[in-house]
Amino acid sequence: MGFTQTIKNIWSVEDLRHRIGVTLLLVIIYRFGCYVVLPGINPDSLSALQNFTSDGLMQLLDMFSGGAFSQASVFALGIMPYITASIVIQLLGMVLPAFQKMQREGESGRMKLNQYTRYLTVLILLLQGPAYLMNLQYQVKAAGGYVDMGFWTVAFMTIVLAAGSMFIMWLGERIDQKGVGNGISFIILIGIIARLPEAFFQEFTSRLLNSAGGGLVLFLVEIVILLAVIAGAVLLVQGTRKVPVQYAKKVVGNKQYGGARQYIPLKVNAAGVMPIIFAQAIMFIPVTLAGFSTDHSGLLGSLTNMYGWTYNIIYFLMIVAFTYFYTAITVRPAQMAEDMKRNNGFIPGVKPGKPTVEYLDSIMSRITLPGSIFLGIVAVMPSIAYVCGLNRSFAQFFGGTSLLILVGVILDTLRIVEGHLLMRHYDGLMKDGRIQGRTTGKGVF
Repeated sequence: MGFTQTIKNIWSVEDLRHRIGVTLLLVIIYRFGCYVVLPGINPDSLSALQNFTSDGLMQLLDMFSGGAFSQASVFALGIMPYITASIVIQLLGMVLPAFQKMQREGESGRMKLNQYTRYLTVLILLLQGPAYLMNLQYQVKAAGGYVDMGFWTVAFMTIVLAAGSMFIMWLGERIDQKGVGNGISFIILIGIIARLPEAFFQEFTSRLLNSAGGGLVLFLVEIVILLAVIAGAVLLVQGTRKVPVQYAKKVVGNKQYGGARQYIPLKVNAAGVMPIIFAQAIMFIPVTLAGFSTDHSGLLGSLTNMYGWTYNIIYFLMIVAFTYFYTAITVRPAQMAEDMKRNNGFIPGVKPGKPTVEYLDSIMSRITLPGSIFLGIVAVMPSIAYVCGLNRSFAQFFGGTSLLILVGVILDTLRIVEGHLLMRHYDGLMKDGRIQGRTTGKGVF
């Protein structure tokens, strides 16, 4: 009854109903485009490309594109070039004074940074497009097909691929403005969810057909473990340590201002999925080097096996290290202490200035350690699941970037929907409290 009433409440809010409808329409357009094959490509000759994207980092890229990468679609490059450009601009904002100044300029600065991100996205697309087409030619040839990749053909298809990715970016912006929000992250979410039914069905049928007995029981155990991992990911995304801040009263004329106590929410996982992305990018280097070598034994061979102990231990340690690194450059205790001092605030029992900076830094160090360890465990869970006998596609949903994005975007979307309901005096989605998103409101990246 509660769920039915919630649906009725959502449907009765005209603005929310319109936003959900627009979002669904844009998602349908995106999913339709994922199956529009590049001109001149025979879909029947893509079997080698699909095998190439069935494992490792290529599988992750194909998942983020909703299968468009392996389908040689006009959306094959997906939204990842934009994500890469966003990460680069974000990092530049931490080290270059000019970008830091734009970040402090408010809306005008944000618009400038968005424009630079678009320019960098186009540049990345012009580099990635020919690389994708050369690999596509090789994979089609391996499958016994043929495709002409002359200069003008590559130039034309690169423009088509770039236009496809920019169109996806435009869809994401429309979801932000006219839909439920989190546009880019929501598109990535749709790409991930699109792979779930097929992976779920493959795992279900393999357990029923290939198990000597008790296959259904094993499948139910896998589902229970998956739900437990999802619950852990929710705690990782939502986990915070609240630091109390007391604001002293200020007297202006005959009026008093301030005096209230507020809280600074320090996130357990302030780095989000960025440590996993950085670690995956570095771990992809041995795979690239192995492509130029015929000897895959020794350490190089171990680092190319993403299901081996050596690979996952190094991968885990790198995620822990990158979590500390990214947290250090994004969470700035000195800036937080300065803002508190400027607003006549202080942490009870801690002197303003340097002691406050040291106190906040010590808290971040303590809460980042368990967060980084749990993030590393979540990252290697797909490999553990695969080694334990799960289907490769289904194992990807047991952790890693895909699970964190899945959980984070769903929580943020539910929080936005709940905000619309509460603003119009309806009950929220939960009776025992409001849904907590990732507090930043800026999507996954």
